[in-house]
Amino acid sequence: MGWLIAAVWFLCRAVLIAWAALAIYYSNLPFIALRLGLAVAFAVFAIWALWLSRRWWMSAIAIVLFFGVVAGWISIRPSHDRNWRPEVAVMPRAFIDGDRVRLTGVRNFDYRTRNDFTVRYEEREILLSHLTALDFYVSYFSTGPVGHTFLSFIFDNAPPLSISIETRPEVGEGFAPVASLFKQFELIYVVGDERDLVRVRTNYRREAVYLYRLNTSADDARRLLLVYLARINELADQPEFYHLLTNSCTINIVRYANAAGRVGRFNIRHLLNGLVDNYLYSSGRIDTTLPFDELRRRSLINEAALAADSAPDFSQRIRASLPTIPP
Repeated sequence: MGWLIAAVWFLCRAVLIAWAALAIYYSNLPFIALRLGLAVAFAVFAIWALWLSRRWWMSAIAIVLFFGVVAGWISIRPSHDRNWRPEVAVMPRAFIDGDRVRLTGVRNFDYRTRNDFTVRYEEREILLSHLTALDFYVSYFSTGPVGHTFLSFIFDNAPPLSISIETRPEVGEGFAPVASLFKQFELIYVVGDERDLVRVRTNYRREAVYLYRLNTSADDARRLLLVYLARINELADQPEFYHLLTNSCTINIVRYANAAGRVGRFNIRHLLNGLVDNYLYSSGRIDTTLPFDELRRRSLINEAALAADSAPDFSQRIRASLPTIPP
């Protein structure tokens, strides 16, 4: 037990020092050299004070400095007023009037290349009573167990409406997983047309994108959409930080599904979301009439998306050959 306690105590100190050093490095202090220097200086002093020094008051100083870092980190506040990249420059908002919903800030860019596009934000009206189904996308920006997930809400009288929970980077920024743990990115719910949100990933970013129809009733899909719309308005009124582990795409999809009536527990594949389609299959939330490997192979939509490109019937064409979605 003595060895176990010592190991746990060692690990706790190491984790806290590493967290504080990273919090300093990713703080809102100016100049990267200054942040790096302070982070290294804190880590070196804390290691010396907590492990090498025999003076108790050196440990006390290290603890005080640690809580000073915590206080500084807590003081960092999210903002809507930054030099945003055009893809995330407009926060969407929903106006709900009974069955009718009017959405502003719906993204529908016209892409020529990945970084060359015509900016176009639109208004769109939808009728909740015409929401019939829910589709789940998994997109891989690199090979591995982590990707990006988002939903499309399917209507029988209108094009699908995609909603993607993402970071809101500033001009010159790109996504960084570690940085996202330290208040480096605000959160945005990008609402858009599939010819934008899907096609930019398949045709221009060259991500591998898989599409699955969820075994969800129309009523459950409507409840989930209303949860999303409420969150979209909350975020438009009050900015929040994105957090890879607690306020990110798949974690929030599961959270809102729970709020809409989902029954289920946390699964590690909610974090390792590149494996989430396997979770959906094993839990019966997508079609299970085919072996999973065959379903997954047939759910890859990149070839169909490249062929459809900017066609008006893009959404229909990427679904035409899917095993569980009729053309």
